[in-house]
Amino acid sequence: MTRGFASDNCSGALPEVLAAIQQAANGHQPSYGDDDYTRQAITAFQQLFDTDVAPFFVYNGTGANLLGISAITRPHNAVICAETAHLHVDECGAVERFAGCKVLTIPTFNGKLEPGFIRNHLRGFGDQHHVQPRVISISQSTELGTVYTPAEIKAISDLAREHDMLVHVDGARLANAIAYLGVSPATVIRDAGVDVLSFGGTKNGMIFGEAVIFLNPSLAAEVMYTRKQMTQLHSKSRFISAQFLALLEDNLWLRAASHANDMARLLAREAARVPGVTITQEVQSNEVFAIIPGEIIEPLRRDYFFHVWDEDAREVRWVCSFDTTEEDVIEFTSLLRSLVD
Repeated sequence: MTRGFASDNCSGALPEVLAAIQQAANGHQPSYGDDDYTRQAITAFQQLFDTDVAPFFVYNGTGANLLGISAITRPHNAVICAETAHLHVDECGAVERFAGCKVLTIPTFNGKLEPGFIRNHLRGFGDQHHVQPRVISISQSTELGTVYTPAEIKAISDLAREHDMLVHVDGARLANAIAYLGVSPATVIRDAGVDVLSFGGTKNGMIFGEAVIFLNPSLAAEVMYTRKQMTQLHSKSRFISAQFLALLEDNLWLRAASHANDMARLLAREAARVPGVTITQEVQSNEVFAIIPGEIIEPLRRDYFFHVWDEDAREVRWVCSFDTTEEDVIEFTSLLRSLVD
């Protein structure tokens, strides 16, 4: 099947990840996270963030976001996020149903929240008639492929602290953001004041698995019970942990994300040269958003599947992955040009 540009969920797995799973399949290990692989993976994350973080491994991104937010909220609380946030748009109301929280959304120009936008929702504190804002959730990188700087996250965290609130980061594509920024994970997460992080693995070369990382372990005192109730506790946890160990070793996670970012920039450059194509967002990670002639969308998707982001505007989304090649990009943009001509 031709590699497309629909999502980094569509790509396969890194060879190193497959090898790690094969190795973990040999012999017996204790179940439910008491295995050697999970202990090593916890240590690896503590080293990555250079602090005593508390990681919990789960199956998928929705489970990661839900577990992280459930741990730091109660049903009378509200979570503030961008209107494009995955937890609002693409998680079937999981936060509302299982955490019981109200989700308050904010329109943005580029998927990024700013303190000025957030302040409009910071009201009703102490009023028994109103939900109580408790969490500001941001995506890094955002659903529009844009990236927060450490200073931008710190400004949001400072605002949260003013109101006794917490900051959650949906990091399904955190690797792509850090590869773009060229800073350490500690700089953009720990030092920026983040409390809870969903650390993505599936979109960056793993078969399945995400990590929920509590920068303040005291916030995770009862998470092991919640994870079990949410059916996110894998009995053979070593198969998630082993993948993360492979991903974190020798910065494989950053190398894979950097390649995906590079391919996205190449795709944006080549596509922008095609008449009638307009790139709508700055390409900072592995996603490209473009307006293209409406009549070529379906013919183009017959050979290279991708998603239409906004049908009315004819805006599409193209996503690159760790296994996207230059040949993939050139062949795709050549077809794009031929259909326009």
